Amino acid sequence: MPGPLSGLRVIELAGIGPGPFCCMMLADLGAEVLRIDRPEGPTEGDPHDVLGRGRRSVALDLKSPAGVAAVLKLVEAADVLVEGFRPGVTERLGLGPEACQARNPRLVYGRMTGWGQDGPLARAAGHDITYIALTGALGSIGRAGERPVPPINLVGDFGGGGMLLAYGIMAAIFEASRSGRGQVVDAAMTDGSATLMGAFFGRYAAGAWRNARGTNRLDGGCPFYDTYDCADGKYVAVGALEPQFFALLLKGLGLEAAEFADRNDPACWPAMRRTFAAIFRTRTRDDWAAVFEGSDACVAPVLDLEEAPRHQHNVARGTFFPRAGGFQPMPSPRFSRTPPPEPRPAPERGADGAAALADWGLSPEEIATALTAAPAAR
Repeated sequence: MPGPLSGLRVIELAGIGPGPFCCMMLADLGAEVLRIDRPEGPTEGDPHDVLGRGRRSVALDLKSPAGVAAVLKLVEAADVLVEGFRPGVTERLGLGPEACQARNPRLVYGRMTGWGQDGPLARAAGHDITYIALTGALGSIGRAGERPVPPINLVGDFGGGGMLLAYGIMAAIFEASRSGRGQVVDAAMTDGSATLMGAFFGRYAAGAWRNARGTNRLDGGCPFYDTYDCADGKYVAVGALEPQFFALLLKGLGLEAAEFADRNDPACWPAMRRTFAAIFRTRTRDDWAAVFEGSDACVAPVLDLEEAPRHQHNVARGTFFPRAGGFQPMPSPRFSRTPPPEPRPAPERGADGAAALADWGLSPEEIATALTAAPAAR
C-alpha cells in the first residue's frame, strides 16, 4: 500500500537531527521526499541511518547559480520544502520563503531551528540539551537532589522539534487546501519542548506539582511510579497509580493493602520505597515480569535495545523490522486502509540524480546544467 501521504511531494534540504526526523515521518507515511545533498562527502548509503530512510537523493551545489535554479524549479512541483539552517541562511542562498513562494504560492515552507526564527538567541548555536534547558523540561527530569538528567535527544530534537514540525506542516497543508496559499512553518525546539511541558506548567500553577524534580507522582518521586533493580541487576518499571492497579501491585509483591492506606501521602513514600525495593531485589527481572504478565498492576520489564525488538508484544504487533544486522521501528501510527510499507533504506548521496530531477519536471538541459555544477552528483 502507498501510505496515507502518497502524492505529497517534499523537498528536504539536507541537515541533521530534527529536520531529517520530520522528513522520515513524512516519508514513512508515503510522502515522496527528495533530499538535496551537498556534492562533497561520502557517497555510500548507510543502512543504519534510520532518519534518512525512505528518500531519494540528488546532490546539488547550493552555492552555485545552477544548483539554486534547479531547486527553484523543483519547488514548482513541490507541496513542502523543509530546511534546518540557522535563520537567514536560505535567504542568502536565494532559497528563502519569498523566493520559493514566488515560484509556488501553495508551498508550505517548513523551518526547523533550536531557538526559532527570531528572538535574542535566534542565531546562536545550540543542541537539544540547551534548548530544553530554557523551557523547564530539562530541569524537571532527574532524581531529587541530583543534577538534571538529559533525556537523550527525545524531547528537543525529535518530540519538540521534528515531530512538531511534521504536525505543523500537515496543519499548513490542510489550510492550503482551503485557501490555496502556502505559508511558513517556524518550528523551534524551544517552543516544541515548552508545548510538551504544558500539562506540568498547568499542574504547577494549580498547586498540584512541586517545582523540584524527583518529588512528584510522575518524575520518580512516587514509589509506585518508578523503576526498581532486581536480583540480576536488571530493572522493572512500576506505574500503579490508580487504586485498583496499586492493589494488584501489592498482591504481586505479597503485601497487605492495609499497610499502605496512606499511599498518597508523600511523607509515607520513603518507607514504601524501601519496602518495594527490598522485595524487588529478591527475584530477577524476568521472574517479576512473569509474576505480573498480563495483569493490570502496570509492571513491565525495562528492556534494552537488544531486547525490545524481541519482546513478544512488539513481535506480535510488528513494531520493529530487521535491517542491516539490527532492527528499526516500523512507521507509526497504524492506518486501517492505507498502511505504509516497510521503508526503503537511506539512499546513497546523489544516487537518484538525473532520474529524480526528470521525475520532478526538469528538462534534460536543466538537469545537465545542475549536475555539471555538482560534479560529485550522479
